[in-house]
Amino acid sequence: MGELTMTFLGTGTSQGVPMIGCECAVCLSEDPRDKRSRASLYIESPECAWVIDTGPDFRGQCLRENVRRVDAVVYTHSHSDHMMGFDDLRSFCPRDGKLPVYASRETMDDLQRAFQFAFNGKNHFPGYLRPDPRIISGSFQLGETEITPFTVPHGRAHVFGYLLSRNGERLVAYFSDCKTIPEGCWDQIAGVRHLIVDALRYQPHPTHMNVSEALEIIGRLQPGQAWFTHLCHDLAHAETQSQLPEGVQIAYDGLKIQI
Repeated sequence: MGELTMTFLGTGTSQGVPMIGCECAVCLSEDPRDKRSRASLYIESPECAWVIDTGPDFRGQCLRENVRRVDAVVYTHSHSDHMMGFDDLRSFCPRDGKLPVYASRETMDDLQRAFQFAFNGKNHFPGYLRPDPRIISGSFQLGETEITPFTVPHGRAHVFGYLLSRNGERLVAYFSDCKTIPEGCWDQIAGVRHLIVDALRYQPHPTHMNVSEALEIIGRLQPGQAWFTHLCHDLAHAETQSQLPEGVQIAYDGLKIQI
């Protein structure tokens, strides 16, 4: 087994794929790789396991992938498609302790407003979620994995992308929601083994990278392997994959990668 195992719990955009009421070719596709729940990543290391974002599909994702352990949760931002499964973390809350929750100050404030019943200290009964809020102000450790946050543009939201490193080696960079990756991050990310980037669709979008923008970033950063995530129903998996350059692949729900 490698140092990390990452599982794409979800690879879809805010409405998921298929979209409610849509009868386009992708939404009607029988290819299981075209079924995209809201974006989330599950990471397992020899020391611990954690999840990046808990969207509204989080419960179903955990059941589908038989997730039995979550020692911490890390948030990119507080848009509903990334945080509204928060209360389903109760299944992973230690019986006699709290579950560490890592987020920016802005995202933590939004979590505390939306889920005040979990943060107000009144629910000390077994089976309830008891979060331990930890404001991200720089790099932090989960087991032997160093997690470095990067602020990236995504509309008006305060959004983090993350670099995961072990023993000084850059293993995974995760940027699920962003319009670009600022040049100030490039030196720390260049050559990472696995780069996971937002690639919403072919057409431009005001707050997400499209396919051509994602490919440009990949070309500059030269990762060992690149993965597209946060895709909408404009992109059919098989057709789109056939047009991508070597070293760039489309992630799909349930994909597991040993690193």
